[in-house]
Amino acid sequence: MPATGWKPFTLHDPDAAELGDDIVFGAAIPGETELRLIGDLEGRRVLELGCGAGHNAVRMAQRGARVIAVDPSADQIARARDAAEAAGVKIELHTGELADLAFLRAEGIDVALSAYGFVGVDDVARLIRQVHRVLRQEAPLVISLPHPALRLIHPAAAQPLHIRRSWFEASPTVAELFTMLSRNNYRVDVMAEPAASLAYPPKSGWADVLRYVPPTMIMRARKQGL
Repeated sequence: MPATGWKPFTLHDPDAAELGDDIVFGAAIPGETELRLIGDLEGRRVLELGCGAGHNAVRMAQRGARVIAVDPSADQIARARDAAEAAGVKIELHTGELADLAFLRAEGIDVALSAYGFVGVDDVARLIRQVHRVLRQEAPLVISLPHPALRLIHPAAAQPLHIRRSWFEASPTVAELFTMLSRNNYRVDVMAEPAASLAYPPKSGWADVLRYVPPTMIMRARKQGL
């Protein structure tokens, strides 16, 4: 997960030691063990879009996945490589824009995951189309993003619940993302807005505003058609 993705709702950038052993979709919300969005990974080819320092890539490799991870930051890829070496797992790492997937053959990926990796992507529709090409039929794309409701406010402000941004500044919005997926031959079968809790990592940097608004929006969409 890219470090910049954490900043809207925690007051620091957590390191891997704070994230525990689970595959995470966002700060202070349930992970894969509870949400079960990805399923059994043994022997499956998994594409992670925006791997950051490699936490999820390592966790998926430890669960038996053959992980291919992409991130636009060479520094983050270097951190992910170090994390994989420290954990004793193999991960195929690529530095580049998330939509530049020409190195992958069509219909060769069993699962695609992006935990906050879509943050800052200029052309989300193009990225979704490129992922569609490489996914197998009915294979899932799991996307988590900062919830648009959280983006209206500022956790570190003196009055954090005051609205400081327009709903329409968030891109993509819930409706836009759903529409992009539908128009590009995906079937959305899960939409989740998990409540935040101190029971989930990372605990440091907790912003009290998370008691009132969902921090993360998650969608799982399955490839349909060609």
